[in-house]
Amino acid sequence: MHRVLGGMIAGLLLLTGAPALADSPAELISNFRLTHGEVRVVRDATLDRIAMDQARAMAAKDELSHDALGPFNRRVAPAGAGRAAENIAYGYDSFEKTLRQWIDSSGHRKNLLLHKASRVGIASAKNASGKRTYWAMVIAGDYEPKGKGKGKGKKDKEPLVAVKREAAPASKPKSSSCHIKLLSLCI
Repeated sequence: MHRVLGGMIAGLLLLTGAPALADSPAELISNFRLTHGEVRVVRDATLDRIAMDQARAMAAKDELSHDALGPFNRRVAPAGAGRAAENIAYGYDSFEKTLRQWIDSSGHRKNLLLHKASRVGIASAKNASGKRTYWAMVIAGDYEPKGKGKGKGKKDKEPLVAVKREAAPASKPKSSSCHIKLLSLCI
């Protein structure tokens, strides 16, 4: 009876689009991508390391920032990806809740649905007090034409997410005319 009931619940979760708790982060992302016409992604050791380095850097600084460890283009270069995107967040201890937050945010959703992405890296790290969990996800695919920005929220009030859109191919570094950078604004 329990087995039948469990199968029925799993089937309902699939029909409603709710993530099944037993799925791995890559499976959860893949299931979301498949329901929106994109291909499945698999975990990638290089992207996992890049995500882990980013999550640890944010946790060490206790700051949600795409630049906690340096520019995204430079950090993602070892992956050899033509296109890549990064989602970061803090506030939730579970990947399922973090993923739901990303899905509900248009910029994060766009990154999750990066066209023809095939690989993903996911990591989390706790800050020094152990009270805040930082998340980083890097998704990547082969070379194709590039796309587009960034987002933030209020510190300490609610879970936060930030989105780093696609990185240009590593072989084309971006020049910056920024003299002062204040709250992600270039002046």
